[in-house]
Amino acid sequence: MEREILVVDDDPQVRRELRALLEETGFAVREATNEQEAQVALQRRPTCLLLDIWLGNEPQGGLRILQHIRARGLQLPIVVISGHGTIETAVSSIKYGASDFVEKPFRSNQLLHIVRRAIEADSLRRENQELRLRAGPEKELIGDSAPLRALRERVARVAVAGSRVLVTGPAGAGKEVTARQLHALSARADAPFLAINCALMHPERIESELFGIEDGTSAHPGLLEQAHLGTLLLDEVADMPLETQGKILRTLQEQRFHRVGGVAPMEVDVRVIASSNRDLEALVQAGRFREELLYRLNIVELKVPPLASRPEDIPALAEHFLRSAAANIGLGERHMAPETLQAMQAYSWPGNVRQLRNVIDWLLIMAAGDAAEPIGAESLPPELHPGGGEATGTQAAVDGALLAMPLREARERFEREYLSSWLQRNDGRIARVADAVGMERSALYRKLRNLNLVSPATEANGSASDTGLPRNGVAKSGEVASRETTE
Repeated sequence: MEREILVVDDDPQVRRELRALLEETGFAVREATNEQEAQVALQRRPTCLLLDIWLGNEPQGGLRILQHIRARGLQLPIVVISGHGTIETAVSSIKYGASDFVEKPFRSNQLLHIVRRAIEADSLRRENQELRLRAGPEKELIGDSAPLRALRERVARVAVAGSRVLVTGPAGAGKEVTARQLHALSARADAPFLAINCALMHPERIESELFGIEDGTSAHPGLLEQAHLGTLLLDEVADMPLETQGKILRTLQEQRFHRVGGVAPMEVDVRVIASSNRDLEALVQAGRFREELLYRLNIVELKVPPLASRPEDIPALAEHFLRSAAANIGLGERHMAPETLQAMQAYSWPGNVRQLRNVIDWLLIMAAGDAAEPIGAESLPPELHPGGGEATGTQAAVDGALLAMPLREARERFEREYLSSWLQRNDGRIARVADAVGMERSALYRKLRNLNLVSPATEANGSASDTGLPRNGVAKSGEVASRETTE
């Protein structure tokens, strides 16, 4: 599809120069000379908009076009150009959605670079948006462990009640998924579910995002209006500025609010769910969170368990994420080998379910083998190897195999390797090994005999012969794997 640039400028000489430059580079060009023509031209979305701020005798004409674009919810890359550029004009342009700002007279190479960069950024944004839409947000609490069953039961009871809910738990454990489940099971399920991450939003933008903006000529509804009759999640609410906390508190009390810059009150019907991975009561004591707001939000508290407390859910989660990632990335579905799942269940998962999903995405791309071959433990990232650190492929395979064994077999294998290492380190001198590992000498003899590391004749004779130890530290059946000292 041909890339098309819409040039909005009242100067015919500038339009001719821009047309020649852009068409020579391979772009198609459309033109508009004022606000009215621009609004008509924008009915067909261009690839990029080049917009002069000062149109004719209207120094704010370009800004009004930006406000019109924002009010319509159009998303497109916009490069503002102006011969009357000031810092205030540039800031206002960016505030209303411009991608970049260029002063006249501009250099051709500079302008083309900025246009290409704006188009690439917009393409990447739309590609990510499409991937998210294809994948869809996680809406299901996956697993059958006792902690998760208890959480699901509480969610089902609370969802129909319609009360405000505080969802707590460590980062990445599934607080947003829990909130989405609450919404999906409620009477508001057909209405919007929207979320704002208070930790990621700049403090100066939270209020405009929540309450919207009004400047007398146009209005931009905020998330509270957009979530009317639905659910709004205040994610990581502990990071909300104190002033905004006060306004949210008044909104919950009065069920209405004012847009930023607006006069008329707006009334909405929204169920508010808040989440936090921090101790809000401690923040209240420290004066960093409003006590009354905590009481308003915490009608019911739902605690999401960390992944480490429910390792039995990891196989189901891993298979779910493998299917999802395969569909999104466009690769064939794969499965985990038993020893891989065992290793994953033994890991502490400090990043919880979010970290697990990232590891699954990584494995699907990086793990060797074809789609029919299970993903082995040797493919796991280093931090998941038992013992941590930079494990070699051989070490990962051995550790994965160990984790796949029943406890009795794994313990026997560990004891054999452990004692073999001590025997080799002490040249087979069992007295020294007994002291090092904290065992009675006779008990150590019996353990070595049971593990086939020493011959039965050794214990019967009461002392070891001076036969020495094989180089690998493990005696073959019938060999004496000890060297007793005459202490």
